[in-house]
Amino acid sequence: MFRDLSLLLLLFVLSLLLASSILRGVESHEESGEWKCESESEIRVESDFKPGLITLDGHADDWKDIDGSHFSLLPALDPDSENEFKGGNLILKSVHDGHDVFFLLQVDGDYAYSKGESNKCPSVALMFQIGDNATYHNMGGCTEHSTSCTNKTCKGHEVDIMHFSIGNAIPGRLYGGNPLDNRDGNGGDRFGHLVDLYSWNPHCRYLDGTGPSGSANDSSAQNDWKGAWWHSSFTVHSGFVEDESPYAENGKKGTYFYEFSRPLRTMDHLQQDVQFTIGGSSKMSVAFWYPVDGKPWHGSGHYSVNCDWVPIDISLGGTLNDKLGNTGSSSSWSIASAFSLIISVAALCVSVFVSYRVFHPKSVAFTPMENL
Repeated sequence: MFRDLSLLLLLFVLSLLLASSILRGVESHEESGEWKCESESEIRVESDFKPGLITLDGHADDWKDIDGSHFSLLPALDPDSENEFKGGNLILKSVHDGHDVFFLLQVDGDYAYSKGESNKCPSVALMFQIGDNATYHNMGGCTEHSTSCTNKTCKGHEVDIMHFSIGNAIPGRLYGGNPLDNRDGNGGDRFGHLVDLYSWNPHCRYLDGTGPSGSANDSSAQNDWKGAWWHSSFTVHSGFVEDESPYAENGKKGTYFYEFSRPLRTMDHLQQDVQFTIGGSSKMSVAFWYPVDGKPWHGSGHYSVNCDWVPIDISLGGTLNDKLGNTGSSSSWSIASAFSLIISVAALCVSVFVSYRVFHPKSVAFTPMENL
């Protein structure tokens, strides 16, 4: 009898331990619903003033002397280093010329291209904070649903997005804003899908100039972005045409380059574009999609450079050191100019003297023959 009681007690204890283990396992895999970001990144993207330097063609040669920011690419929904993109880091560079701002995204990755199937081709997006309350997480962070989000219910949560899916884009060719789509008053791109969007959250995302029913739209809206892409495995540099797709052999080792530009200020009237200020700062992020192992990517399955906003500084045209250097150069130039003037005057005097001596020789006194 005691043996049976001991056996029952042992079974009871084991069942409690098993139940406790199961509960701990459930809790450890349960979604809390609360976003946690433990970013320790102190990287700031610097957009220096470099006028007349960048040609928007997808090639990175003109960026070689521009410093870039290096980011690990982690899954946006689960930023765990174990799931880091295997191709390597993303390098982000930026400059401006006082009118337009330029971006270069550089990512190592085997060549993958399938014409007309964008989710089988690497894709990129830039996102910028517009509203003061707009968060990186949930693309603005407005808590309204797709049926209730408007420019009033989600005011302050606006983010600006540029998305480039290259499935219909020829390498080295320019895409983005074009007369046909801009005439229709929206941020679309019917040719290469380099589109200009805004968002309040992932379920409330629209082309510039459009929105949910009841929202104020603007027929003057347009796609302000332009861009091109390239891959280092290409052997042709003079340019491709559509008939040459897929342009290279899939699986070739190399590096993707994405190059973009946009005016610092736009004609946006509806809080759908970020407005950059020279000498000011903005907040941005970068997303990257890649068909890992040849499998098509899906919308939320992208990598990101950080789990929070990354600051970007739009630099002034020159620093104090530049101005001091210019002052020093100006002083040196003034001294050199004065010295040159003195030499010139001296040379002129010598020339006049020589000319006078040549054309006005001294007269010789007459001496009579009888005095010789």
